[in-house]
Amino acid sequence: MKKLPSCTLVTPTYNWPDALELLLLSVLNQTILPNEVMIADDGSKEDTKKLIEKFQENFPIPLVHIWHEDIKNRKPRIMNKAIAIAKYEYIIEIDGDIIMDKYFIEDHLKNAEKGFYLFGSRVNIEQKILETIFKSKTIAFTLFSKGIKKRLRTIRLPFLMNFAKPHATRSKKLRGCNMSFWREDFIKINGFNESLVGWGIDDSEMIQRLHNIGIQGKRLKFAGIAFHIYHPEQSKSHIEINNEIERQTTQNKITYIEKGVDQFL
Repeated sequence: MKKLPSCTLVTPTYNWPDALELLLLSVLNQTILPNEVMIADDGSKEDTKKLIEKFQENFPIPLVHIWHEDIKNRKPRIMNKAIAIAKYEYIIEIDGDIIMDKYFIEDHLKNAEKGFYLFGSRVNIEQKILETIFKSKTIAFTLFSKGIKKRLRTIRLPFLMNFAKPHATRSKKLRGCNMSFWREDFIKINGFNESLVGWGIDDSEMIQRLHNIGIQGKRLKFAGIAFHIYHPEQSKSHIEINNEIERQTTQNKITYIEKGVDQFL
């Protein structure tokens, strides 16, 4: 049986403590705990800080809160700050509106392999049940749960990962809300690109640079199950600027960006 890597779970958050609370409760429910949890806070208010402090009182592993001032969307920068001080070799990234299945960390670690990153999908939690799950602090869902979409993605058959094929190119199914990678690979490409503005593309552009240095992807299917809490879509006003940066990264096989994680190492 192979030795599992040590890992840091990293999640961005912004002014949604109700969702963050369910995320942290799902951490406590894991079959294998991460070695530490880093909350990359893009400028949330005091209620988020108080929630984290409450969890820190009895959390069984280090729970680290990294915060910077709210100056619009600076997710790449706060993620770089968090991963720069992460202490462990493998990074598991989820969004701050994700509830993890109890085997989530275990599935990522058991499928971690040098030369690869992992990406998974998500089950969607519908708006109509949000009040109920926040009130009852629900963190467990099944194939038959009410108020979810893409429910077949709740099925866990981890042995099927033995047949997973490598992705030599970046998949259109990549989602930053559920992925993992080696910290040393992230450092090699200088992390997230802080030249990106507003919402979107930061995860896929970073992953493209991993491909450009020869790292391949593997998709977690029937494993690494994540539940995404509904929220209105964010503004995509800058998406074409970011799409163009990603196109240049792909076409020119860019591997290292100017403004990245190195400024925090």
